Amino acid sequence: MAIPRPTISLIVALFTLISLVESTSDTNNVFSPCVDASVQRSDGFTFGIAFAPRTSFFFNNSVQLSPCDRRLSLSSSTAQVAVFRPKVDEISLLTINTSNFFPGSVGGYMVAFAGRRYAARSIPAFVANDTFIVTSFTLVHEFRKGRLQNLYWKRDGCASCSGRSNFVCLNNQDCAIRTNNCRNRGGSVDCSLGIQLAFSGTDKHETVFNSWYEVKNLRQYSLFNLYSNLRDSLTGQYNRFF
Repeated sequence: MAIPRPTISLIVALFTLISLVESTSDTNNVFSPCVDASVQRSDGFTFGIAFAPRTSFFFNNSVQLSPCDRRLSLSSSTAQVAVFRPKVDEISLLTINTSNFFPGSVGGYMVAFAGRRYAARSIPAFVANDTFIVTSFTLVHEFRKGRLQNLYWKRDGCASCSGRSNFVCLNNQDCAIRTNNCRNRGGSVDCSLGIQLAFSGTDKHETVFNSWYEVKNLRQYSLFNLYSNLRDSLTGQYNRFF
């Protein structure tokens, strides 16, 4: 039976970052975020993050669907998508440059997604509006026997921005920067998005993933220390916290 073309292929991508895993240990030949994959440790795994208004991710304003689902109207809206291919069970720092893109201009929310039959997707996470932007996130991929079951945003309850004047705590869960401090809004702060990525569950050989247990013990922004080559260009606003 022919597989219908996914909605995601119709979305105009403003930016795409695909970190291809060039390794003989990569057994996953699925490179589309809208196709199911079964993975083992050290495989590459492709998933997407769509940016749009919160209501755009719900069918008939009631049921949340994957951005790959053609019943959503994302292809006819201003929605944007980024595609990533991290290495399974390795802690990764994903970055999205906002110098020419502002999430608030396309609706201000994002959903991580992957798969077709299983159609895993996160709940919509607030990113930005005209007043605030959240620049740091932790995303966990939950697998069972190598199949993605769930994607969820792990929040720290604003512990990392307590007492810091440049940050505002939103809804007791997200540390945000005032948008007038961002470079693309006339300020001096680089408001590029940083997404810490980790894995939980088991691969197709029932090997347990360990990266989530490692990242959950790290404080917010700690991964920026491990990526010194990115810190100056993407996360210079955090230098004084190290």
